[in-house]
Amino acid sequence: MSINDEIFYGLLLALGGFLFSMVLTPFYTHFAYKYKFWKKQKKTTVDGKALPVMTKLHAHKFKHVFPTMAGLIGVVAVTAVTWIFNLDRGQTWLPLVGFLGGALVGVIDDVINIFGTGRGAAGLRGPVKFILITMVGLALGWFFAVKLGWTTILVPFVGDIEVGIFGMILIFAFAIVATSNAVNISDGLDGLSGGLSMLAYAAFGIIALFQGNILLFGFCMTVVGWLLSYIWFNVPPARFMMGDTGSFALGAGLGVVAMMTNSFLLLPIIGLPFVIEAGSSLLQLASKKFFHRKIFISAPLHHHLEAIGWGEAKIVMRFWIIAGVCAFVGIFIAATGGAI
Repeated sequence: MSINDEIFYGLLLALGGFLFSMVLTPFYTHFAYKYKFWKKQKKTTVDGKALPVMTKLHAHKFKHVFPTMAGLIGVVAVTAVTWIFNLDRGQTWLPLVGFLGGALVGVIDDVINIFGTGRGAAGLRGPVKFILITMVGLALGWFFAVKLGWTTILVPFVGDIEVGIFGMILIFAFAIVATSNAVNISDGLDGLSGGLSMLAYAAFGIIALFQGNILLFGFCMTVVGWLLSYIWFNVPPARFMMGDTGSFALGAGLGVVAMMTNSFLLLPIIGLPFVIEAGSSLLQLASKKFFHRKIFISAPLHHHLEAIGWGEAKIVMRFWIIAGVCAFVGIFIAATGGAI
């Protein structure tokens, strides 16, 4: 295949992901309203403290019913398109299983949030989600290191560094856990996590394309196609929320793609907005625990910006711009640092 044919193949898969998602959306909407997939507003932090600032900022969104778990649309669309047109043991089996593994953790959390009552309505407890997604990461890391034979990490401008089977399994699991949680934390404003994820998948897709991993490129483009559909319906005011089903699927899949393109160290560059979002939450928790004071009015960072008066669309679009710049920088480093 020529480069033009390869690009055309990826664009066809992106179009397939987009159109399939657009077709599925009315069915999801019907069932979401029929079975009341209502998102319950989060009013406490992971350490059980009240969230008065965020509760006040987002009170308008919960005056009316607000469906969640729309990530199911993407899970079905990406799985169907990949399974029918783009399934390959060497390139797309692992990212698809990672995508589905993250989605499964998210579905459990969303179902508890939707149908749970009392204290259980908050969804899975943080430590439980951490254990579940870690199990997914370790299992996939074992397959990556033992079955596919990956035991080196590329350091840009230096070369491949041998880390061994055990080291690779731990690095792989860390990539899955960190990225899943970071994407989930970023899913707090209409269109935010969807746009950031779309740009990150596009960047890693381009890296995969120039590495000759055409089917992996196609997988990334399929996810991009779904996210284009999702953003169509999720720009302010959003019709629904992807929920943990979508955010954990996107994060886990992105972590796998980064590992399979041997670009683990580019993940925090291409995904810098996710790092900032997760880091701001971590700093807030640490400051409150050890110094008994807050760094931000509300964490993660996008809620702090809301609290100081930035409009939701302004925050989302500026984060998208930052993500676009980070994607360009990551691709440039990949091209000049030995990943491509």
